[in-house]
Amino acid sequence: MLTAFRWTLRGFIALIGLGLLALLILYYFLSRSLPDYAATWEVPGIAAPVEIVRDANAIPHIFAASDTDAYYALGFAHAQDRLWQMMLMRRTAQGRLSEIFGTRTLKTDELLRRLDLYTLSLSSVAVQDDYTKAALQAYADGVNAWIGQVNANALGRGAPEFFLFPAQIDAWAPADSLAIIKLMALQLSGHLDNEVLRAELSQTISPARLRDLLPDVTGPGIAALPQYSQLMPGPYGSPLPEARRATLDLPLSPFPSADMAGASNAWAASPARSAAGGSLLANDPHLGFTAPSTWYLARLRLSTGDVIGATIPGMPLVLLGRSEKLGWGLTSSYLDDQDVVMEKVNPANPEQYLTPEGPKDFTSRRTIIQVKDAAPVTITQRWSESGPILPGAHYDLGTVTPAGAVPALEWTALDGADTTMSAGLRLMRAQSVEEGLAAMEGFVAPSQNLMLVDASNIAMQLVGKMPMRDPAHATQGRMPAPGWQGKNRWTGYFPYAENLRVLNPAAGLIGNTNNKIVDAPFPRHVSFTWGDTQRIQRWLTLMKTREVHTRSSFMEAQLDTVSPTLRTLLPLIGKDLWFTGEPAVQGTPERQRQDALTLLAAWNGEENEHLPEPLIAEAWLRAIQARLMRDEVGPLADQFLRPAPEFIERVYRNTDGASVWCDVVQSAAVESCSEIARLALDDALLGLSETYGPKIESWRWGDAHEAAHDHPVLGEVPILQYFVNIRQSTSGGDFTLMRGRTVGTGETPYENVHGGGYRGVYDFADPESSVFVIATGESGHPLSRHYDDLSELWRRGEYVPMTLDPQLARAGAVGVTTLVPAP
Repeated sequence: MLTAFRWTLRGFIALIGLGLLALLILYYFLSRSLPDYAATWEVPGIAAPVEIVRDANAIPHIFAASDTDAYYALGFAHAQDRLWQMMLMRRTAQGRLSEIFGTRTLKTDELLRRLDLYTLSLSSVAVQDDYTKAALQAYADGVNAWIGQVNANALGRGAPEFFLFPAQIDAWAPADSLAIIKLMALQLSGHLDNEVLRAELSQTISPARLRDLLPDVTGPGIAALPQYSQLMPGPYGSPLPEARRATLDLPLSPFPSADMAGASNAWAASPARSAAGGSLLANDPHLGFTAPSTWYLARLRLSTGDVIGATIPGMPLVLLGRSEKLGWGLTSSYLDDQDVVMEKVNPANPEQYLTPEGPKDFTSRRTIIQVKDAAPVTITQRWSESGPILPGAHYDLGTVTPAGAVPALEWTALDGADTTMSAGLRLMRAQSVEEGLAAMEGFVAPSQNLMLVDASNIAMQLVGKMPMRDPAHATQGRMPAPGWQGKNRWTGYFPYAENLRVLNPAAGLIGNTNNKIVDAPFPRHVSFTWGDTQRIQRWLTLMKTREVHTRSSFMEAQLDTVSPTLRTLLPLIGKDLWFTGEPAVQGTPERQRQDALTLLAAWNGEENEHLPEPLIAEAWLRAIQARLMRDEVGPLADQFLRPAPEFIERVYRNTDGASVWCDVVQSAAVESCSEIARLALDDALLGLSETYGPKIESWRWGDAHEAAHDHPVLGEVPILQYFVNIRQSTSGGDFTLMRGRTVGTGETPYENVHGGGYRGVYDFADPESSVFVIATGESGHPLSRHYDDLSELWRRGEYVPMTLDPQLARAGAVGVTTLVPAP
């Protein structure tokens, strides 16, 4: 017996030893791709030695003798830290994910092939100015130089992820950088989804009730639309909202829903409104969270002066940041840059569609999608004069496509002569607000609000092509329209000079939170759908509380977590519930409701991660909305994943008779809005009790509202997900300035998945006091200490210095990479 025990023990110890040895071997191979920031590399393609100084946070400060060498070094640094991320974005834009992921990404590839973004990017290379062509080529050469070093020196395939996928990495090309811009445009465009949803709802409810669900932002230019079925009689496919969700939830899908199509904050103060006498600018663009972050901080020394700020790996462009003389930021403009056009197929020839000028041929081309472990799939790309023909399953387009027609997409990003990259690189070299405004004339897509400041000026400019529509357009671009009527196609683009511009306003302040920016009538209206009507109210309040502002006050506004939405709606929906009746018995649902109302009555609307009130309030609004919508619109209620504050306010103020939503159609009784509020609160508290326990005082908003910075590929792999995903308890909510957009569905509906992954505040009274931060870290390597070293600073609302001082960059540097020309 003793001998058997000894041998069992020895075997157990041997297994542990083998396991440790296997882990050590695995760690060795994975760690080979960790870049040595203090190395010297001989590389082809540069004219003189270049230094890449990695400061204490591993942010590269690039010192080169020429601009092209600086872009080369940026490509080299991007590839060192984010090679997998770059290759994944390129594959997505090309529609080539299935080559390594198999059939699970086939639908994503099919849709991207139909849009043909990469072909458009290839043709756009030729129209860039000479400086941009040189910059793109130098950047690509820098990326390829690092790939060459990886291959020559067996540096762990360049990133751990490549051990799970083919080691072959195609060389980077200038078109790849342009394709990433188009991919960003796709991720920031939600009007297609909004058009289809409006059309579907118009078949279900009356125009008055449709205005409740999708209200028009106040201002001129609003016109009543006909019901969709009157515009284009059916039959259509059966409404299947899950088809839209299936498109949005495809693996690695870049297709956004309307309420996830980008958001941002930016505001500026003139020297007269600054305590230190210099212009101020704050900017935090909102995108979906990932690990690593979309953003990568970098500084470049150019012949026109140094620039520093946020880049996106794959592009030689500082999209957000400052130079010695100019600061710039971006917010999503919500310009209506997409229209769905229904093309009537010629009954006599299915390869043609009908126009007022007669039948025209579809442009067709076959393309082959290679699929791992499966047969290749061939699809036919078809285009009309409006744009690519999309399948009916995409965004549930089939439910609004009449018999004998196919949907085409008009979209500004479908431009084969797109000079957005040239405009961006000109902005980086601009020396003043005036030059910056002129530089962006060639910007095409995605449309943005550009915020600019220099030493004495502030400005906001709408950039991007604005479609010109016929004043008689049947739907004004708000629903799909019949293409066989010529008035429903775009007639061109408005000149850049007609885009909105605000320069040095008398108030000395400019701000945008994706709110409505113009009151121009259609077709100069910019958009009927805007990204915010709530956050802007809180921003105005904060700006008015001070005569002059400081860097600190701009940071406080950027990090503000008070919800104007909840402060407005809670007194409205609970007006008949506060402090009514005798105290109920402890442990009963009635007492829990009373306790929740007591907490909410004393709450100031701050969505702090340590409080229970935000969780109760958010759950209550969602439960109210579900009760109001479900019996009226059925499964389409699933498209409203988060509270729609304008809708709830219209109902509880009975705007235009909207209180009829409170009556449950299927019941004989007539329910009041107060009854719905009470029942919904009970629903919310029951659900929260099942998840977080019965004691309200122990609930924490941050437990539910965790920021989910997930790795897009490894983040779902058991065990690995605990190493590659970054989760943080966070404050804020859907409608706070420090926006934390919730996922709205699934087992964790309050999870924070979309927000300001980059924050920057620039002070031109003392430019060196400017600060910035990103939500993860500079490295995309999970074994690097710089994978998540900035994430805790970001969570706590802290920043790192945004310095252009070479000595400060070198102080505490984690390494200096030197690139020397290869002999």
